[in-house]
Amino acid sequence: MDVCVGSVVISKAGRDKGRSFIVVAMEGEFAYLCDGDLRKSDSPKKKKLKHLAVTNTVCDYVSDKIKEGKKVTNTEIRRALAEFCEKGKTN
Repeated sequence: MDVCVGSVVISKAGRDKGRSFIVVAMEGEFAYLCDGDLRKSDSPKKKKLKHLAVTNTVCDYVSDKIKEGKKVTNTEIRRALAEFCEKGKTN
């Protein structure tokens, strides 16, 4: 699966290894990531795609909001990641 805006990804390298993020922007071979906690929506983390593990989850609400040009809040990002983590625990 390709990485797109709104995708939930997991970091494979760096200090944030193992953390879940949502892609808020793409630029060439880089993705800009937020988790609403350590990486706020005002200062997303720039990370190479090869350092990301792509999940099959896309947060449609966040994706649609970004595509409409609206600002996504940190609370919305945290809520989306919490739903992803809960879904992973029940499977």
